[in-house]
Amino acid sequence: MTDRSQRKLSAILAADVAGYGRLVDHDEERAVGALREHLDAVLPIIADYGGRVIDTAGDGILAEFPSAVRATEAAIAIQRRAEDLDADVPAGERMRFRIGINVGDVMVEDGKLFGDGVNVAARLEQLAEPGSVLISGTAFDNLQGKIDVPLDFAGEQHVKNISRPIRAYRVRMGKVGPSWHRWAMRGRARWREGTAGLMTVALLLGVGWWLQPGEPALAQPSIAVLPFSNLEGDAATGRLADGLTEDIITDLSHVADLKVIARNSTEVYKGTAVDVRKVGHDLDVAYVMEGSLQRDGDQIRVTAQLIDVANGAHVWSQRWDRPAGDVFAIQTEIADHIVGQFEMTNGPVKSANLLAARRKRPTSLTAYELNLLGVEKQLSPTRESIDESIAILNKAIAADPTYARAWINLAWANMVSANYGADPTAANKAALAAAERAVSLDFNDAEAHAVLASVVGNLNDLGRAKSEFDIALRLNPGSFAILTYYISFAPDFGEIERGAQLADQAIQRNPNYKPWASGTFRFVYFMAHRCADALHVMERQTPDNYTQWAWVQRAGCLAELGRTDEAKATVQEALKRYPTLSIEESVNRVGPDDAIRQRHLEAMRLAGFPACAKPDQLNGFTNPFRLPECAVQAKP
Repeated sequence: MTDRSQRKLSAILAADVAGYGRLVDHDEERAVGALREHLDAVLPIIADYGGRVIDTAGDGILAEFPSAVRATEAAIAIQRRAEDLDADVPAGERMRFRIGINVGDVMVEDGKLFGDGVNVAARLEQLAEPGSVLISGTAFDNLQGKIDVPLDFAGEQHVKNISRPIRAYRVRMGKVGPSWHRWAMRGRARWREGTAGLMTVALLLGVGWWLQPGEPALAQPSIAVLPFSNLEGDAATGRLADGLTEDIITDLSHVADLKVIARNSTEVYKGTAVDVRKVGHDLDVAYVMEGSLQRDGDQIRVTAQLIDVANGAHVWSQRWDRPAGDVFAIQTEIADHIVGQFEMTNGPVKSANLLAARRKRPTSLTAYELNLLGVEKQLSPTRESIDESIAILNKAIAADPTYARAWINLAWANMVSANYGADPTAANKAALAAAERAVSLDFNDAEAHAVLASVVGNLNDLGRAKSEFDIALRLNPGSFAILTYYISFAPDFGEIERGAQLADQAIQRNPNYKPWASGTFRFVYFMAHRCADALHVMERQTPDNYTQWAWVQRAGCLAELGRTDEAKATVQEALKRYPTLSIEESVNRVGPDDAIRQRHLEAMRLAGFPACAKPDQLNGFTNPFRLPECAVQAKP
């Protein structure tokens, strides 16, 4: 590297006009004039979004932005502006840009950019379809929770001169009006102009609401992460504290349904004593996280606490004493713990909203509040509670058909209903429709991908299930819930031992897990022949929570542990609740995986379940598995 060059991390936008050579060959004068008109119109957009034009050779544009968010917003605005300009131009003569965006390391020399960061953006531009925007996985990771436009996974791309495959995502342009970019450009000034008009309309339309008594709608959780305090005062510890703050904000911004205040809004509180209630009021958030960092040689001490600004109460707090090299692990743990407080399935934050929703009049409940009530019915599932959940969630969707979270939870409810006696074919069909609807509404919601993974996994499309789980965990790696869903399919993926180890980690992360998670942990421990652990996690449930598989696995584990009388009693109770239960019927329903089938067959034989299914129970299976003694009995 020369004295004139330096390295830095940048968001790079590369664009060109698709088929420009063909347009020049067809009518050179018109093509050159049209290109000049388009460049004159779109280059100012780059500046509007804080970008810097690096090069405009021929029909191409190379620009640098301070963030992936700004680069993506500019790309969308460019495409919309190009649509405006060509609205009356015949399709074959239009200037259609292809745009690629990457976040990566670049080398700067004499104002020019070089390196893989630029090369990846250029390769993605070449892969992009005319009129589209293709972004890299690193850009995608930086966009989570910060942009409302859906991003569709476009696979791993192998590109020229780059040895590693590149994750690619396509910006779903949708049917946004052609003048959308005018509202997006110029930031706050435009926002103020638009808001004034919208507020006037809202006041005119909302007079009736203001004149009638009502109950306020519950807000979705929101948090501000204050800069970590540097208790040492030296510059090196200060940089470490700043990095810790920024990484936690980034991790939390991956969580759907959680509003996270940007770093530049909380930076003003750095180094000052603050009243968290005032911070909450100023930033319009319900929760504030604050912490400190202290260094002693090669050791660091990190403290963090989550505070409810309404009453100043500590929702959660913890301290870490670790080697300085563990700072990144600590950052991940803090984010994971905070995520846990906001997850409906294992945290207190939404539980407070749930209590408020329960107190409201049914006719005044919003889609968000109905969704909370619907999920509550799934946390300690029974046949009756799952039916109630489906009914409540259908009301939430009727109130807001575009609310992805309600579709997600409806998919879960339909899928689980099959374990409590619902027709499996109809239940899985309804679950699949709801899950696919959720993903189409919000591609960036990790749980939408997790529920879709679970549904297609139940339908034995394990390749698609694994792919959807990978997306979900990439979007929200700190989620206890998504980790738990993944664990339930670990045996199907051939990862039985790893699944049991992940269950250990999940329980350590959240020892106060709800009864719904017990089923997943029980199953993977059962498959790993850790029967004592399987029975232990079942203590979180009551017999009414048990599915058919819970009865089967409990009886099998009791028999394996030599608790014969308890195993026999469990078999009798299972048959009372599921009179047609048999080994044949169960191993056919469990799926095609030989290891899972064999494990259940051995456990059920040992426990003493009836062997043979009735003939009509096997009619729905293609080439059903038969036990030798049952096949003999079935012969005429």
